[in-house]
Amino acid sequence: MTTIYKSETGATLVRQRYEELLKTWPVPAEHVRVPTREGETFVVVSGPPDAPPLLLLHGSGANSSMWRGDIASWATHFRTYVVDIIGEPGGSAPSRPPLDSDRLALWLDDVLEALGLESISVVATSLGGWVAVDYAIRRPGRITRLALLCPGGIGPQQFGWLPKALLLRLFGSRGVRHTARMVTGLDSPETEGALDDVVLTFNQFKPRTERLPVFPDEALRTLTMPMLLIVGDRDLMFDSAATAERISRCVPTATVRVLPGVGHAILGQTDTIERFLRAE
Repeated sequence: MTTIYKSETGATLVRQRYEELLKTWPVPAEHVRVPTREGETFVVVSGPPDAPPLLLLHGSGANSSMWRGDIASWATHFRTYVVDIIGEPGGSAPSRPPLDSDRLALWLDDVLEALGLESISVVATSLGGWVAVDYAIRRPGRITRLALLCPGGIGPQQFGWLPKALLLRLFGSRGVRHTARMVTGLDSPETEGALDDVVLTFNQFKPRTERLPVFPDEALRTLTMPMLLIVGDRDLMFDSAATAERISRCVPTATVRVLPGVGHAILGQTDTIERFLRAE
């Protein structure tokens, strides 16, 4: 486990916080562990067993707890499968297959097979958005409806914030908190709790450092399922204007929303996404 953490003590701190957050899950849930070729994968399952399946994929440096504010609404109408991506600070294996391969798609094949899922709707954010798009391109027809929040791999990844972040590290915990606020856009009193969790995680966790591969236009044009894209115009991680332009051009049937004044962490979209998921 220390392969993705700075220390075993740090891994324990992050794990304990995750367990605390899972106890606040707002609806009844099953905790399922499924075997895959990349190691065990942790899934939080909620909602009526006979409802349509909905898969949720979180971003880098996060885990299933990020969906706590959405799940009560979505699990009313869907059987939700909230997956901890491997190699991230959740309950799944620390394996990090290279992104320029098909191994994450093969891992997701294993997850879906273990859960007995053939076709699914997906909501995904950031790194999870990259995983979802990669899978949709490699496995045509399996994702029937796709909602993306600030996904990677479409607009260029941005690194202009890094020099300031390195300077802020000199100011210790205050600098780390300021960096987290700057990068995520969690800068309101209502998001202080979420910012606390980000700071705790990144004080102990070693995120992926490789660039996310960018999908070519011809690959994006194969995405024919109903799609919703939501980006913030203040996203420091990905070029949101380029993301919106490429999806509008390559997937002209997609619904594209650019939120003014919003950074990389996109909150408050529960109802918008639910309307999209339930549309005829």
